[in-house]
Amino acid sequence: MIRLQRLALAPVLFAAVLTRAEETPSRAGEPVRATTSVDVGYVLVPFIVTDLKGLPVRDLRARDVTLLVDGVPVKTDLFAHSDDAPVSFTILLDGSGSMGLAGKFEGARAAVHALVDQKLPGDDFALFVFSEGAVRESVPFTEDTARVVAAVNAVKPFGKTAFFDALAKMPDKSLLGRNGSRALILLTDGIDNASTLSRDELAALLEGVDVPVYPIGLRSPGSPVSPAPGQTAEGLLNLEILGHVARITGGRLSIVDDAARLPDSVRLIEKDLRAQYLIGFTALGTGPARFHRISLRLSGPVRAIRVRAGYRGPSPPVKG
Repeated sequence: MIRLQRLALAPVLFAAVLTRAEETPSRAGEPVRATTSVDVGYVLVPFIVTDLKGLPVRDLRARDVTLLVDGVPVKTDLFAHSDDAPVSFTILLDGSGSMGLAGKFEGARAAVHALVDQKLPGDDFALFVFSEGAVRESVPFTEDTARVVAAVNAVKPFGKTAFFDALAKMPDKSLLGRNGSRALILLTDGIDNASTLSRDELAALLEGVDVPVYPIGLRSPGSPVSPAPGQTAEGLLNLEILGHVARITGGRLSIVDDAARLPDSVRLIEKDLRAQYLIGFTALGTGPARFHRISLRLSGPVRAIRVRAGYRGPSPPVKG
């Protein structure tokens, strides 16, 4: 088994799935839309395995795991176990006005503090804040956690929320970290009232992403947006799309009703990532680029697997 520590300094070797959301010039009066450009040279598949008690399984070997694409076994050339290897964390923080109610932003700050407090040697962090339809890079990837904490403490919640648009712009940013093991942590109350992207457009754009997204949804009373007739305030929280984003990227959705419990959710994510496996293959470059579904088959007892839903690109190398 290849140890991830040996590969972490050269993530480009097994992370060449590049997804870019570009703003397309719009006609007068039309909203700006995002388009996708996916160039697949290497398909990296992070996955996490847990036993029936929900505890991470850390002793899998390459011969225990079969990767299937569209139901067919694939010839892989990478199998690695993170085994407490360093992680590059991209933090996407909702800085909109709705986060300023019911202690949600204070909870988000505590969640970021909890994340950086769990830092291991080699971990790096980047902070992006979104509000008023824009995403700002507050702190580029750094191992200096004090910079991240100071930037989070300086944020003042304001404006509308466009987290669909913000999330669409993030996958390529998360590739800038130095480590092979990566994750995008999305902290939001899930209220989207300003995005130009639709749910379907966002889901299609994320199909090519090899970075697991961990949305943490803060669900608190006191929604600042009045629901339309026949709609409840809870319906304004886009928990369904947050869950879908987590599933298709191999992450996990956490819903927190009490902001004081946010640090616990962050620690569970960090525990996940320290037990992450990576499996990968080189795309053949033949045939038209399309969406291919990914699944895993394990030998031994029944266990739970979290893995990205698929990738968009050419066909994989099939096992003989």
